[in-house]
Amino acid sequence: MATSSRYADLEQALQQLKLSPDKLKIRRTSSRFCLGIEHGDYNGTELFGVGTDRFIWVSYAENHTGKLRLLSTNFPDDGVLEIDPTQLPDRKAVADSWARFPAGVLSILQQEGYPVRQGFDAAVVGNIPGGGMSRSASLAINLLLTVAEVNGFEYESGLRVVELAQRVENDYIGSPCGILDQVMIYFAKAGMGTRFNPADKSVEHVPLGGDPDLFRLVSLDTGTVRHGLEKSTYKIRREECEKLVELCQPEFGLKNLGAVKSQDVYDGIISRFGQSHPHLCARLRYLFGAQQRFERMMKAWREGDIETVGAIFRKDGRSLRDDYQISGPELESMCDIARTVPGVLGERMLGGGDKGASGAIVRTDAVDALKEAVKCGYPRSRPEMAERYATHACSMVDGVSTLTWDDLKPEDLD
Repeated sequence: MATSSRYADLEQALQQLKLSPDKLKIRRTSSRFCLGIEHGDYNGTELFGVGTDRFIWVSYAENHTGKLRLLSTNFPDDGVLEIDPTQLPDRKAVADSWARFPAGVLSILQQEGYPVRQGFDAAVVGNIPGGGMSRSASLAINLLLTVAEVNGFEYESGLRVVELAQRVENDYIGSPCGILDQVMIYFAKAGMGTRFNPADKSVEHVPLGGDPDLFRLVSLDTGTVRHGLEKSTYKIRREECEKLVELCQPEFGLKNLGAVKSQDVYDGIISRFGQSHPHLCARLRYLFGAQQRFERMMKAWREGDIETVGAIFRKDGRSLRDDYQISGPELESMCDIARTVPGVLGERMLGGGDKGASGAIVRTDAVDALKEAVKCGYPRSRPEMAERYATHACSMVDGVSTLTWDDLKPEDLD
């Protein structure tokens, strides 16, 4: 959708809701780009990523009815959703609608004892690609913050927001996601990476040692449709990792696969289970290797050595494909094309896997060449996706921002 069309759709939605732009509050939440360790969150590894400039905007005003009235320009056929916190819809009734997110937010907040008595009208618009950059986590965080602001309460901490957003997906929607997406969006800071240690739940903002204008993080949207983690290989991989932990408990006493950091322990597990459970050991091979590379990547990031960051990103991608076996044919087609372009420093699948988007770390002066290579090569290799794929060159941004209508420009919605 073109910029002017998306902006015009937002204006039309505001008119339909009878919202005056000069009385609006706007909350913007970002997408995220995981630099490491993909699929590490539910395995207990450290995580590192950045917020990226594809967003969800919620433009809202209190309505003094106690109800939420929401209209999404991304799902116009759904019309205005009206949700009464005192009479939440049956979960099955909204399972296939974006209404599951506001309903899930209200449900979780009520379970946790937060006072939700005030309602609001809101127009929701987003330009986050449909897979690999965490559109669902961005929306859940945005709605959690908006409901809190309208109802006059604050969360105990940023981690509390993150945990509640994860619960919306885990407990209400039924998606078995980890906490990576929520952490990387909520805590994102422009020009910095966010490092999260699940052992002590510590968050560290790590400045990039070099010039951020010298590279871009490019999302390569394959045009494939993601049907949720609960219906994907993601769920199977998570179960496999839990199975290997269970097998290892008597002899190795593991809490999770992220605890396998020493070569001796890794070799012992491979020796013990390599023949009887080769596919489970392949999952461990990816996680062990990614953890070994993680500190090298952090050092390179601090030094501004984006070439090394890209090389590690590429190695992780090959292991995600070959060992974790979580990629997909369209994702790998994008990676194969990107790998041929000078100035592309690394590429791999993003997110839950199977479908969605791949990502690339690219020198800024090579972005146009990458876009042209994708334009020429991807429709030829995947003709069924010729009208559906997209490339998004992203910069690092804050994860959460508040705006006024005057702050919002049509080109922002591009």
